[in-house]
Amino acid sequence: MSTRIAFLKGHGTENDFVIIPDPENVIDLPPAAVAALCDRRAGIGGDGLLHVVRSAAHPEARAMAAEAEWFMDYRNGDGSVAEMCGNGVRVFAHYLQRAGHVAEGDIAVATRGGVKTVHIAKEGDITVGMGKALLPEGDVTVSVGERSWPARNVNMGNPHAVAFVEDLDHAGDLYAAPPFSPASAYPDGVNVEFVVDRGLRHVALRVHERGSGETRSCGTGACAVAVATARRDGADPAVTGTPATYTVDVPGGRLIITERPDGEIEMTGPAVIVAEGEIDAGWLETATP
Repeated sequence: MSTRIAFLKGHGTENDFVIIPDPENVIDLPPAAVAALCDRRAGIGGDGLLHVVRSAAHPEARAMAAEAEWFMDYRNGDGSVAEMCGNGVRVFAHYLQRAGHVAEGDIAVATRGGVKTVHIAKEGDITVGMGKALLPEGDVTVSVGERSWPARNVNMGNPHAVAFVEDLDHAGDLYAAPPFSPASAYPDGVNVEFVVDRGLRHVALRVHERGSGETRSCGTGACAVAVATARRDGADPAVTGTPATYTVDVPGGRLIITERPDGEIEMTGPAVIVAEGEIDAGWLETATP
């Protein structure tokens, strides 16, 4: 391994990431190394890590290489693997453009949640095609302390439980994962969103991201919230033939979510690169047990 490893730091609505460019997939990133890099005191700090790899060079993405040249090998802040990260896809695409790998316009990005279509505007925000939401049947309940709420089960390529509350403070500190039931609903854990209304087709949320704790934003969570809110409001674009657009405020900013009549969901929001530098590989080895 090189004594120096290039990295960048970026965020999408303050959901922040360590970015490791590794086109040929030669850098070993075990869970402990990812957790060390994402540590906010002893590492670089981030809610997660974006490992930038050519699809053809990664065993989990080779089957998607004909559709998408680049694979977002996304990891949670604790080092665990995740299927998708909506804010991460926008930052990933912004990095690809900055590095000269892609130009503005439409590009395809491979993820463990499938190939995502991304539109990079000439100026301003980035729009991501997030795919279709699945709405598994069955009642789900989430709890914080002595309070419990019914939650909508929404899958955006990763699992979400969406609970409507009277006050976002009712979500508590969200350091630990809120308990849910039944356990069979989410055998691998779940992202939990607590939601309040702000106005017509306008909501705000707080989120506990599986493997990361409370984060400033969650793109797939914002999509799940928009879908759950639309169904609560009696809006189903597949039935009405009319797109449903919701403004979703997250602690780190604002996202615009549109569900189209064909079920496809689009998320629009900002992406920022704030720094770049080098990781000392010797430090990383000592920081990894």
